[in-house]
Amino acid sequence: MAELRNCPMCQEFFNYTGLREVCHNCAQKEEDMYQVVYRFLRKRENRAANVDRIEEATGVDRDLLYKWVRKGRLHPAVFPSLGYPCDNCGHLTNKGKLCEKCQNNLKSDLRTFDAAKEFRNDIARRDRATYHTDKR
Repeated sequence: MAELRNCPMCQEFFNYTGLREVCHNCAQKEEDMYQVVYRFLRKRENRAANVDRIEEATGVDRDLLYKWVRKGRLHPAVFPSLGYPCDNCGHLTNKGKLCEKCQNNLKSDLRTFDAAKEFRNDIARRDRATYHTDKR
């Protein structure tokens, strides 16, 4: 079922169906900008262009480029200098929400937490006194 929303770009009302976050007109403008960027990147000399160079050459907003890379429309395997910012530190990454460094730090913290939890549980088990009585 459609939901009535305001377009974040032009503030017009549109029926949100879950497919697009913007109205039809803004989606068409985005698609036109995507075609400009894609034609720019298809040239051999521009394939290694980074986000700053693409933004400068095409005039397309950086956040829109990040959105296309995140959604998989511009593949970092084909265009190696593309990526989007890590949600934690802002370093460019190609997959997931966190870069490799932040993922490794988070995994390390989780291992440390698990080890500390296991240590506390062992101490609690050892300190628990058990009394046995002989019932005869």
